[in-house]
Amino acid sequence: MDEKTREIIGVAASVAGRCRPCFLYHFKQAKTLNIPLKDLEETIEFAKSIGEAGDKGFCDIIEMYEWVQKQMKK
Repeated sequence: MDEKTREIIGVAASVAGRCRPCFLYHFKQAKTLNIPLKDLEETIEFAKSIGEAGDKGFCDIIEMYEWVQKQMKK
């Protein structure tokens, strides 16, 4: 995965996960990599909608990982 993609994902995950220090870090990294502000704004809006729609009971990372593994085997 290239650095720009990694930081866009980092921004999205930070917003969806509501992690301010994570967001500040990944946003700064994204700006350092010259990712256009328009792309970051779209990423943030998309991540906000995911964060708002998420199942608050589906927070256990191990459970999520196991679910992904099962889906990949289908």
